[in-house]
Amino acid sequence: MGKHFSQEYKEYVSKLVVEEGRKATDVAYELEISYKTLSRWVKNYKEKLNANQSGEVYITPSELEKLKKQHEKEIQQLKEENEILKKAMHIFTKNPE
Repeated sequence: MGKHFSQEYKEYVSKLVVEEGRKATDVAYELEISYKTLSRWVKNYKEKLNANQSGEVYITPSELEKLKKQHEKEIQQLKEENEILKKAMHIFTKNPE
């Protein structure tokens, strides 16, 4: 299983490359991170900077995945609640005999 890094750490490492001008290969080697991983972090960091400059909201891929799971859970809960309401409506709309 791979290592998990906080968003703050990813941004800190990305700043070393983007803002301090250090070589990504050197930073990756020093911090024992794969170059491919660091490149992805740097790409995401640059996208976030560009979004902030244009006034857009940037969501990281991991944040997007969390939101997706949360929405799927909410949708499932709403479907279940709808089914309960349909059954209840059927009971309350029966004509009394």
